[in-house]
Amino acid sequence: MIPTKIDIEASYSRVQPFVHRTPILTSTLINEITGTIVYFKCENLQKTGAFKIRGAINAIHQLSKKQKKAGVVTHSSGNFAQAVSLAAKQLGVKAYIVMPSNSPKIKIDAVKKYGGIITFSETTVISREMLAKQIQQKTGATFLHSSNNINVILGQGTAAVEFFEDHTELDFVITPVGGGGLIAGTALAAKYYGNNCKVIGGEPFVADDAYRSLISGKIENNTNTNTIADGLKTQLGDINFPIIKELVDEIIRVKESEIIDAMKLFWERMKIIIEPSSAVPFAALIRNKDRFKNKNIGIIITGGNVDLSHLPF
Repeated sequence: MIPTKIDIEASYSRVQPFVHRTPILTSTLINEITGTIVYFKCENLQKTGAFKIRGAINAIHQLSKKQKKAGVVTHSSGNFAQAVSLAAKQLGVKAYIVMPSNSPKIKIDAVKKYGGIITFSETTVISREMLAKQIQQKTGATFLHSSNNINVILGQGTAAVEFFEDHTELDFVITPVGGGGLIAGTALAAKYYGNNCKVIGGEPFVADDAYRSLISGKIENNTNTNTIADGLKTQLGDINFPIIKELVDEIIRVKESEIIDAMKLFWERMKIIIEPSSAVPFAALIRNKDRFKNKNIGIIITGGNVDLSHLPF
């Protein structure tokens, strides 16, 4: 069942007091390069440096008193870990965070700063899930999935609600696709607030499960996730995929070199730090600029948490 506009509006009311209304920026030079009019919704300037605080706030806010007392648990390589840690802190709830041992140091440090209680796992998804389940059983904490949770999805969609409030003329909104929470929430916002605006996902060729899932009509897995876009290594879930299948127009795949080039161009021209995952939708626009010529394009810049000692350029 597709959530209603009332669901989106209620989520926005819950989230708004706890997050920044992030700026929407433009660049004349980037417009000339792409042949479009591009608006960048800069969630890299959000609290915790990424959009995911929105979903975390919306989900934790709706827990019962008993659930809040027991805390929340999640597993994440970084941005959702930070989001849950800060959201829980703001709402007076304990946050247990399972992070793979190879998580970027900048994200580990941030989780600690926000008060998250970290348990390190092996790098496999199975290891992360197993540890989170053990913590859940031991503490009674509520598990929060980073993308396959309807309240998280609705929370993530509030970024696009703000986008459409400021720019009703958007023809397309492009987001990165990892676990599917952001694009599902964005698609819901477009359905209820957009003016015939189409939602498109950007995804690496080497982790293109969403692209294949839309074609096959079922959730596909990745056998390889060797992409620089570390935030896009997760796969779609059974809660967000029905929304994506019904409301998302297309997934555009990009090469690793295109992600790096787009990231570098954004740094150089916009003078703002973005992480590789955020560059994926921009790379998708550049790769297909003839298709989008003279259109109004919205791109959600999802995060800016970069390990500056390991830049790809």
